[in-house]
Amino acid sequence: MVQSYGSMSIAQLSVLIQSGHTDPVTVIEQILESIASFSDDAVFIEVTSERAIREAKESSKRLHDGRSLGLLEGVPVAWKDLFDLEGTITSAGSKLLRRDHAPAAADAAVVARLALTGMVSTGRVNMSELAFSGLGLNPHFGTPLNPLSRDVDRIPGGSSSGSAVAVAAGLVPVSIGSDTSGSVRIPAAFNGLIGYKASRGRYPMQGIYPLADSLDSLGPLARSVQDAWWIDAAMRGATPSVSAPCPASALEIVIPTNVVFDGAGGDVVEAFELALDRLSVAGAKIVREPIPALTELLDTMAQYGALVTAEAYAFHEARIIGPDAGLIDRRVVKRALAGQKITMPDYVALLAARRRMTGEVEAQIGSRLVAFPTVAHVAPPLEGLEKDEDAFFAMNGKTLRNTSLGSFLDWCGISIPCGTGEAGMPVGFLISGLRGQDETLLSAALGIEGIVRGS
Repeated sequence: MVQSYGSMSIAQLSVLIQSGHTDPVTVIEQILESIASFSDDAVFIEVTSERAIREAKESSKRLHDGRSLGLLEGVPVAWKDLFDLEGTITSAGSKLLRRDHAPAAADAAVVARLALTGMVSTGRVNMSELAFSGLGLNPHFGTPLNPLSRDVDRIPGGSSSGSAVAVAAGLVPVSIGSDTSGSVRIPAAFNGLIGYKASRGRYPMQGIYPLADSLDSLGPLARSVQDAWWIDAAMRGATPSVSAPCPASALEIVIPTNVVFDGAGGDVVEAFELALDRLSVAGAKIVREPIPALTELLDTMAQYGALVTAEAYAFHEARIIGPDAGLIDRRVVKRALAGQKITMPDYVALLAARRRMTGEVEAQIGSRLVAFPTVAHVAPPLEGLEKDEDAFFAMNGKTLRNTSLGSFLDWCGISIPCGTGEAGMPVGFLISGLRGQDETLLSAALGIEGIVRGS
């Protein structure tokens, strides 16, 4: 039986395409058939079949003529439903926006950049409405189910829910998401994937529907760090090239002793600690120390409110207090309305505290990296969260806690699977670098990926 092209890594598929063992048209035909026949119709909001076939044919011709655009030629990609794709409606997982928005006049800047590498866009994948939840539930287009669960229906994580499920289910090799407080890293952890949040500002943001400008960033959900490396280069407008892994023995990794393990499941802690043991054996220097800013950060948000909430409320105010509010997920409305209580002095104080704490952490950490569990628990069952609003908000806060720390401090980060926990569900190992240290982080992740995975 031929392996599904969607279940391959980019690197594996690239070898087959570049060597002529398969053709971009053959690849996309199988991909589109897999999407159409997949049992969960909540993964894709819109499949851009005509575009995909056209791009695949153009890719095939280039290869036949000896004009390959490089390593990503003919590789399919899916886009979270907040990237503009020319001729289609960007709805950010919202039926209200799907009603009110006109089709995009042009591709988002990063969509255009990946098209220039020969990648084939397959369509828009589902997400938490307006990207404002870490759980991935969507009452309008359905909630994509975590494909790794073998006992009960479990959440995919959010807000890049469809991106994670599309890759984890083997429908596409890679999907591009956004990450404001954890929206790439969380679903990557819950679905056993690589999830890379780049430093804010690393890629152009034109044509991307925003949530909070001070925090919004982008990144891929993929099968390997190598894949994330290539996608990162393409999204920057650079040529994907051979990677340069940093050996574990050259790394010093800080494990915070405060905040990040509070309330963590024993299964998650065990998987994380086993990964640390493997890294230590491989020569990495593991240092455990408190990072005082993490505690202060939570206290600051408790006092003034969350930065993401303030900016999301300011952006969406007219919608969530207007006559169409009833058309938006009630949980999104409720969370955004908390921004009404955040005054301008509160917002200014938050920004000032962020600048100060970011500087303090940079002075403490220096050139080292920081690691802790991506999420303090594995993907929970869907049913209770769907029915119980209090349970939803409690779980949302717990799920976002660890990743939001790095977002507030302007870190880049990458979640790597490090084992399994309850019910055999994946556990994520989040390793982060200070702002702008993306090359250092990616190089380190390349060097330790196999160790962290235990493979």
